[in-house]
Amino acid sequence: MSNFNAMEQLIFNLKEQIIERLNLSDTKPEDIDSEAPLFGDGLGLDSIDALEIIVLLQQVYGIKITNAEEGKKAMKSVKTLAEYITEKQA
Repeated sequence: MSNFNAMEQLIFNLKEQIIERLNLSDTKPEDIDSEAPLFGDGLGLDSIDALEIIVLLQQVYGIKITNAEEGKKAMKSVKTLAEYITEKQA
């Protein structure tokens, strides 16, 4: 399996997990632009949602975000989140 396919799969999985975790019942994975901001104009998530994503990263991927700056960078979009997970699991 190539890295590209693995990344695409991870992005899709993350979208599904975010939808499920945040109860975005009217949203489908294909509705979420991988490069759109998760907060503000994009998906419009808030700080409570950010905490949920941090918990998701810990529970599903075994990754702890230990500082706010790193978290902010990692959680820009679904794509940056996938890249962060890939980097941390390498």
